[in-house]
Amino acid sequence: MFLELSSIIILGIGTVLAIIFIILIMMSGKYRSMTEPLSEKEYPLHDIYGAGFIILDLLHYQFQSKRDYKRRQAVELLYEVKYSDYYMRVIAAQRITLSALLALAGFAVFGITNDITILLLLFGFSALAFYYFGIVPEEKIKKRSNEILSDFPDVVSKLALLINAGMIMKEAWKKVAEGGKGALYDEMRITMEEMDNGVSELDAYYNFSLRCVVPEIKKFTSTVMQGLVKGNREFSLMIKQQSKEIWDVKKHHVKQQGEKAASKLMIPISIIFLGIIIMIIVPIFSNLGV
Repeated sequence: MFLELSSIIILGIGTVLAIIFIILIMMSGKYRSMTEPLSEKEYPLHDIYGAGFIILDLLHYQFQSKRDYKRRQAVELLYEVKYSDYYMRVIAAQRITLSALLALAGFAVFGITNDITILLLLFGFSALAFYYFGIVPEEKIKKRSNEILSDFPDVVSKLALLINAGMIMKEAWKKVAEGGKGALYDEMRITMEEMDNGVSELDAYYNFSLRCVVPEIKKFTSTVMQGLVKGNREFSLMIKQQSKEIWDVKKHHVKQQGEKAASKLMIPISIIFLGIIIMIIVPIFSNLGV
């Protein structure tokens, strides 16, 4: 009787929450202009994010926590500063909506199976979704930074070669930027566009270092800016030295990535090893009558 009553209470709570969620979606028409530009791949089920936007407005959420500050930094790099407020709200609405949807799915499955374990499992997935979609911007920045760092030694080597051949930095930068694909080359092309639109060369390189968020690039652009002030002769030597140092950094980075991959493999290897041990030991003990 206790179990039947508890099941009724759980299903009652789930029904009320489902009705509230449906009402929020029906009321979310005014947020359609905010969800329409979003891609389905990056923001799955974005048509129902309006429910999350309504909850954010009801809570008067201000995005002022330390976690929000870190997330905003990543968002500004991914989508530009002028769009950061918009994407901060989109990400928050996405987290609320998708985690709520998973929680409601838990109530629905519980109604079919009457198994509290499945309900708790889907609540766990709901919490995991809320966490995961919150760290996506930072993970994208990490992935982008690794891609940039991977291409950077080649770029510096090309720049060093062209500058030693007599080219000025701006011309060498343009030639290298137009000759490659990837996040780093895209940022180099943005730098060229800034210079073409009247931004000073020094400011354009400084902005480049801010967008890339890689310590090696910050150090390189600082060297470039110093070299441009001091003159071409010293600049050429400085670029050569930077090229050598950056290749050393790349070797170290590749070594670190290899060590991380090896450590990740230890978990499945350990599980397989444990499974093999169990397969060997259990029949032995069975034959001994233990």
